[in-house]
Amino acid sequence: MKRKNNQNVVKSITAALFLTLFGLIIGTHSGHAFFQDVQQQDQSFKQYKGEVTGADSNKSLVFATIAIEGTNISTITNSDGEFSLKVPNDMVNDAIDSNVLISFLGYRTKIIPLIQFDENGKSKIELSVSITELPEVNVEVPKNAEALVRETLKRKGENYFDDPTLMTAFYRETIKKRRRNVSLSEAVVNIYKTPYNSLKKDGVKLYKARKSTDYDKLDTIALKLQGGPFNALFVDVMKYPEYIFNEQTLENYTFSFDRSTRVNDRLIYVVDFKQLEAIKDPLYEGKLYIDAENKILTSAIFSLNITDKDLASRMFVRKKPANARVWPTEVAYRVDYREKNGKWYYGYSNVLMEFKINWDKRLFNSVYSMTCEMAVTDWEKNMAADFPRSRDRIKSSIILADEAVGFADPDFWGEYNIIEPDKSIESAIEKIQRQLRRTNNNGGTSSR
Repeated sequence: MKRKNNQNVVKSITAALFLTLFGLIIGTHSGHAFFQDVQQQDQSFKQYKGEVTGADSNKSLVFATIAIEGTNISTITNSDGEFSLKVPNDMVNDAIDSNVLISFLGYRTKIIPLIQFDENGKSKIELSVSITELPEVNVEVPKNAEALVRETLKRKGENYFDDPTLMTAFYRETIKKRRRNVSLSEAVVNIYKTPYNSLKKDGVKLYKARKSTDYDKLDTIALKLQGGPFNALFVDVMKYPEYIFNEQTLENYTFSFDRSTRVNDRLIYVVDFKQLEAIKDPLYEGKLYIDAENKILTSAIFSLNITDKDLASRMFVRKKPANARVWPTEVAYRVDYREKNGKWYYGYSNVLMEFKINWDKRLFNSVYSMTCEMAVTDWEKNMAADFPRSRDRIKSSIILADEAVGFADPDFWGEYNIIEPDKSIESAIEKIQRQLRRTNNNGGTSSR
């Protein structure tokens, strides 16, 4: 009976679409959440750039959060630790009263007045490691890690947003062949977030999207990711626990405590989890970061067990050439939550999927990786509970690369915060554009 239940778990996970590939074809502050007229954006904000590093190591801190204190405006550092923060002019004019909060898991949060940022330069911000101390007397030390996880899941209605919320989010997909970028897609979306204790799924509306693809580097295949922003959105463990584990499937895992840490000066319990050895179906393993005092999941980092190549291939590959074997070699996830006025909400997530393709009668195989990430950059309460009509919402089966246009406009995003492109992504866009121009000038075609 347990074996049948586990198979149902896997089936529900793949149905979520956040792991589904299409085509080889692989068969694979407040008040700014509503988009304004692009023509009105040019002079309405100022942009501040910088880099966040660890004071102890001088290493870049990836996925650090940068936010304007007292507002819903925020962004995330990229894989180089760099960020770009766009601030409305009315806040800039009041910069003497505006502060920027910089936070990162395991480091002390730093508060810097906005007035200290140089609009024309790049600020370097160093964060100090937060020393973990013993819990205060009023914090009960849990003895059972699984019980702590169960309590955290049960308390989502009181700890997370309980009102409909309209969020502005930036979404990016990257496809690499080994270490070389071959396809980039980006979008700004509106997320109509339903309360965390509601069974109703969130709605997503596409506002802007763009792409650039170097098809000459794709082995004559069209490698595409199905699901678009839903790939990242469904990693919201507290909103969609059924896609990872819920009250019924927790029994398939073993939980244990790791060394505690601190986030924003809060004591955070770190819970390790992995599937029971007796269970052979692919489930998850990773770490949960839970606020000690209020039993709140603040972050989760986990991966899928894909040791069974054939099963993993059936889970992820929709279509493929007859002369190729395709299977994933790594599937990893991350989700981070943010807090405002005592309530928590989805702030950032990413998914990494790496695939290997073995071709018949070829000496070398092909290795591709797909990364998608989404960051909420602004939000406001949706008190009217507005929800887009079905025809206006994007479907969870969307292929963003088929919906997006080119990278022609350098001011494409206007005032909306995005995740600063990695240097490799910036250079990849330039190389792809040069290749496309060269091909078009020679009378050929390089896009599909």
